[in-house]
Amino acid sequence: MAEGTTRIGVAIDIPEPWGSELTRRRGEAGDPQAAYTPAHVTLLGPTEIFSEALPAIEKHLEAVASAQDPFTIHLRGTGTFRPITEVVFVTLAVGISECELLAGAIAAADGIHRDTRFPYHPHVTVAQDVPSDALDAVFDDLAGFSARFDVGSFTLFSHGGEGPWQRRRDYPLGGLR
Repeated sequence: MAEGTTRIGVAIDIPEPWGSELTRRRGEAGDPQAAYTPAHVTLLGPTEIFSEALPAIEKHLEAVASAQDPFTIHLRGTGTFRPITEVVFVTLAVGISECELLAGAIAAADGIHRDTRFPYHPHVTVAQDVPSDALDAVFDDLAGFSARFDVGSFTLFSHGGEGPWQRRRDYPLGGLR
């Protein structure tokens, strides 16, 4: 990272018992990111910002969170981005629109310049950049996966370049003050 910058990300944590199950399965697939990144739905992927912009971004995140009512996510089955990228994920059957709205609102903050090589597609990564047979195995193993949970907040994370992402702050959604 360049001097004077911070790497941030915003995500919805997958609650227990499903979060640890999906993180464990990612590790079993051989994905080294499982050790650093617990299961989540990304709202803003890893983004380098100027450190001085962080207070304004945090204020923006407060406004985004307060404008969004709590909602339900239903994870069901698997999908893949292959052949574009070597990724297998658990799909959202419910909660897609709410995640899309949050992601768009978060990315609109001054100081955030998002990588737009790929359109936003909410999902939970369970294997990435591992051999094809490992991708196929996790795709098949989690094809019947299902979890339904309420989302009452999202989280701002930061990363210093080494080790796991660090939780900075949770942002409660609309009616959960």
